[in-house]
Amino acid sequence: MSTSAATTDRDALAREFVQFAIDAGVLRFGEFKTKAGRLSPYFFNAGLFDDGAKLARLSQFYARAILASGVEFDVIFGPAYKGIPLGAGVAIELARLGLAKPFAYNRKEAKDHGEGGMLVGAPLRGRVLIVDDVISAGTAVRESIALIEAAGATPHAVVIALDRQEMATENGADVSWSAVQYVRDRLGLQVVSIANLAQLLQHLGQSDIFLPYFEAVSTYRGRYGVE
Repeated sequence: MSTSAATTDRDALAREFVQFAIDAGVLRFGEFKTKAGRLSPYFFNAGLFDDGAKLARLSQFYARAILASGVEFDVIFGPAYKGIPLGAGVAIELARLGLAKPFAYNRKEAKDHGEGGMLVGAPLRGRVLIVDDVISAGTAVRESIALIEAAGATPHAVVIALDRQEMATENGADVSWSAVQYVRDRLGLQVVSIANLAQLLQHLGQSDIFLPYFEAVSTYRGRYGVE
């Protein structure tokens, strides 16, 4: 497949996902305060993929994005808490598509009885793919990296639903890179996203219904966005 054809397929997947997120009530528009204290015109809450049908379809989007990216890995890791059902769903969907991979997740607190420890599921070995909803500040990724390396495995890549392509903050001030760029460029992990802010805007701009949202999100991106 040519590079342009692959890009077209990824853009189509992203637009399909954005519409699914809107229909599911997961992607909402209005005025929402972010962790950085900004007033965002949109909010993505993956916790609202809250029934079997939504989770199944969400897992399909993750699996398609992973396969389209060509990322290679040996184990799937779902960090507590949101990453646990996401990672499990992705493992199931990839197996259905013929790519069966072991799956593991962590507890927030170490268990002192039974099998003990903080890790549950398959042993962490080789290249590990972390599955989560978004990367807000990179903190959760760093915690996952520490757990994976302590188990003797290699943190290799992260797959998320939405890349906000937004300036991160450091010591309360805006910086010129995003959390995703930090994870990719400074922590050295490949990052795969089902959709990003540019693709979200592209989808909104194709319908008069979404025009007010398109304008608000465009303005927000102009102020806080990164490429």
